[in-house]
Amino acid sequence: MNQQPQPAQENKMGVMPVHRLLLTMSGPMMLSMLIQALYNVVDSMFVSYISEAALTAVSLAYPMQNLMIAVATGTGVGINALLSRNLGEKNFVMANRTAGNAIFLGLVSYGVFALLGVFGSRLYFTAQVEDPEIIALGCDYLSIILVLSIGCFGQVLLSRLLQSTGKTFYSMVIQMVGAGLNIVLDPIMIFGLMGFPRMGVAGAALATIIAQSLTVAGSLICLFRDREHPVRRRHFRLQKRMMVKMLRIGVSPFGLSLMPSVITVYNNLQCLAYGGDLAVSAYAVINYFIGSVLLLLEGVGEGMQPLISYASGAGDYAAMRRLKNRGLMTVLVFSALFLIACVPAVDLLPGFFGTSAGTAAVIRSALPILGLAFPMMGLGKLFTSYFYACGETLYSTLLVYLDPVLFTPLCIFILPRLFGLKGVWMALPGAQALIMAVLVVLWGLHKSTLRSKEAEYAG
Repeated sequence: MNQQPQPAQENKMGVMPVHRLLLTMSGPMMLSMLIQALYNVVDSMFVSYISEAALTAVSLAYPMQNLMIAVATGTGVGINALLSRNLGEKNFVMANRTAGNAIFLGLVSYGVFALLGVFGSRLYFTAQVEDPEIIALGCDYLSIILVLSIGCFGQVLLSRLLQSTGKTFYSMVIQMVGAGLNIVLDPIMIFGLMGFPRMGVAGAALATIIAQSLTVAGSLICLFRDREHPVRRRHFRLQKRMMVKMLRIGVSPFGLSLMPSVITVYNNLQCLAYGGDLAVSAYAVINYFIGSVLLLLEGVGEGMQPLISYASGAGDYAAMRRLKNRGLMTVLVFSALFLIACVPAVDLLPGFFGTSAGTAAVIRSALPILGLAFPMMGLGKLFTSYFYACGETLYSTLLVYLDPVLFTPLCIFILPRLFGLKGVWMALPGAQALIMAVLVVLWGLHKSTLRSKEAEYAG
């Protein structure tokens, strides 16, 4: 008979006060996500110095990269929810089996994207552009990113495993080191500094791969040396039902990760129609700011998610309410600060990216309107995390997919016809207002279910 490994001490998620828990979990998550956002911006800036064709090629590769990250994130969140619940139930054998199935899913996902990198990169670019230079540069970049994408999947999945066991600080430090290395390696490998050959866009791809591989190695070391809840290979068992459950839970975060790319496509088309190239350029710059804000707000929800799952597994409904209230307060405070930050950002962003006077003028008119969506987007992300942590996957799925599938297309179709270019900027807060209406209804339904569960558990 297998003996369950016993932790040396109670997981901190079961004993630490709620306010400290949320700080120690969400704080590192927010910081690590900000770091990720910053080095993505730096990557774009370095590639822009190669040539316009190089920047275009890397930009065209972004949707495929984002799809890969969305798959990894969706799988990782499903793992996070199940593993945290197992730990809350003190079922350490099942927790280890969850970790084993998680690694298997990550390897399968990697295999699919590696094949796409080998056989699909050229087809992907030729379907979009005819310029042979852009196609060649794009294939160089994307094939490396996809064929060696095991680092990307490993980075996301292992970071989720660390979060589930309360090791968010280690996850943050590892990601900081990896992001820093990526920033250092970018100019060295792109431009051939310090004795390296000049590799161009291929160098940018390899810099990313090396940084991701470092985070994987660091995460594995932390997991296998974890004395509280070590990953034990003898408990690995592939379980089809468990993997299906992980994927079902991950449907919402998959959409959450993919949503920005879908919405960007909608907005770019309308920007071009109502404002021309200047509006498209302005929106691209604004997206760097909005993307960073979204990642920070998402960090609150992601930091809260394993705590809610742990409390749910332990039947501690009072802790679930306290965590939700703390998360709500945190999101609203940060959203207000980001909204205020729009004031200096309208002047700083154009200078930072070296935009023309015309583009700068569009940024100054657009950003204050788009900023109105920040509080609503923060609430949407928070409750999406809350619902799938509680096992309400239908509610989280609705919050995620109603936006890009219905509300944003509706707003981006109607509002520009009424208000011109200003209507394009109004589409984001308009869609988020509709999401808030849905959230109110879903929360009412959830409260009724939660009261029933709490009464049943108490009885």
